[in-house]
Amino acid sequence: MSHITDEIQKLKREKNAVILAHYYVNDDVQALADYIGDSFYLSKIATQVSEDTIVFCGVSFMGESAKILNPTKTVLMPDESADCPMAHMADIDEIEALRKQYDDLAVVCYINSTSELKAHADVCVTSSNAEKIVKALPNKNIYFIPDEHLGQYIADKCPDKNFIFGTGFCHVHTSITAENLKRAKQAKPDALVLAHPECTLEILELADYVGSTSGIIDFATASDAKEFIICTELGVLYELKTKNPDKRFYSVGIRQYCPNMKRITVEKVRDALLNNETQVEISEERRLAALAPLERMLELAK
Repeated sequence: MSHITDEIQKLKREKNAVILAHYYVNDDVQALADYIGDSFYLSKIATQVSEDTIVFCGVSFMGESAKILNPTKTVLMPDESADCPMAHMADIDEIEALRKQYDDLAVVCYINSTSELKAHADVCVTSSNAEKIVKALPNKNIYFIPDEHLGQYIADKCPDKNFIFGTGFCHVHTSITAENLKRAKQAKPDALVLAHPECTLEILELADYVGSTSGIIDFATASDAKEFIICTELGVLYELKTKNPDKRFYSVGIRQYCPNMKRITVEKVRDALLNNETQVEISEERRLAALAPLERMLELAK
C-alpha cells in the first residue's frame, strides 16, 4: 500500500491538490486524507483550502456541494457512481405545491441532497447545525426535506414551528432497530449509546447522546465512560479509535455499512488524481441557484 500512498503524495504536489474524506469512507482512505469530517465541516473546509484541486472522498452530493461553493476549483470524485439514495428522496413538484399552500414556507434542505433539490430550497442544513438554523428562521412553516427522521428530531426541538416532513431516509440508520439496540445494551450494560439523528425516534429515545457524526466523536472523546454503542455508519470507528485508543466501541450487532461510501478506494483516489477524468461538472445556472441556500447555511451557522 505504501507505494500507492507515495504516488498519491507525489500527484498531490504536482496537481496542487487536497484530499477531503468523510468519516464513513474506508479507513485507509481516511488515513491519507488531509481533512476528515462530517458534511458540514467538509463544506466549510472546501471554501477555505488554497489548493486548485479538491479530491472529495465521499458521495456525489458532497462533491457537488464543494463545486457549488468553489466554481474555479477542480473537484474530483474518486468514484462517480458513489451516490446517496436519500439525496434524491424529495420531489420538486411537492415543493412548489406547498409554496402555494403556505405563504411563509421555508424549504429547509438537508445537505444530503442533489444540487437540483438545493436549487429549490431556501436554506441548507446539516445534522450539526439544523437546530440552530431552523430556530434562526423567521418562518413559522418549515418543509424539511429529504430526511424525515432528522426533520422529526429538529421539530421536537422547535415546538413553535409548524413542520411538514419529507419522506426520505438513510437505509443505514433506519436499519438500526430498537430490538437490536436493546440486545446490544444487555450485552454491554455499561456502554453509553451514541446515535445519529437520521436514526428512528425509537433509537433516539434509547440514546444517551444524539448528534452529528462529529458530535458523536467529540462526545465519546470528552466522556469519562470507557464503552460506547455506536448508532451510525461504522466508518466513524476509525476516528473514534484514533482519538480514543483506551476506549471500546461496539456496533448494534448489525452491518452498519454504506456501500456507496465504501466504493471509494485508495486506488481510485490515485486514478482520479492521475487522470483528472472524474470532475464534477455543474451548469452555472444550477450552481448559482444551489449556492444561495448553502451560503445562507454557512452564514446562519456562524
